[in-house]
Amino acid sequence: MRVLGIDPGNAVCGWGLIERAGALRFLAAGTIRPRAALRGPARLKEIHDGLLELIDRLRPEVVSLERSFAALNVQSAFKLGEARAMAMLAAAERELELFEYNPTDVKLTIAGFGRADKRQVKDMVRRTLGLAAGVALADDASDALAIALCHAFRARAPRPEPPRRARANSARAL
Repeated sequence: MRVLGIDPGNAVCGWGLIERAGALRFLAAGTIRPRAALRGPARLKEIHDGLLELIDRLRPEVVSLERSFAALNVQSAFKLGEARAMAMLAAAERELELFEYNPTDVKLTIAGFGRADKRQVKDMVRRTLGLAAGVALADDASDALAIALCHAFRARAPRPEPPRRARANSARAL
């Protein structure tokens, strides 16, 4: 299974591709950085087009995306939501299944602590994927790899069956 993890952002959108075929394997990672001069819809289009190009070139089977969190700054939350929408649209246009994980779950899955800092998450991503310390890895790309790894680990775990509901007896004794 090839998983494309996306750490959405309006200024920098991180991405990371892993493969799970028995063992986990790092394939690629990077960032999409829209031109600084672009604003509004043009900036979002550049993010969207960059994600479509990645999907077409890298051929992931699923997309894993970081879920929004409550930001203190409303404008930042709106911009993050717009970047997330571009990732969701790109996945939908290529008919890829999309999985979302909140930041706390990603950190808990990767670092074993839901409040791990970026350095701790990055270290665990490197260890898990066997990346040498000298390999350059942007923070946004590392976060995207963590999101992809979170899906790889959770998709492998057996899913609990939903509890069975007792059927209501519709026939009443008269």
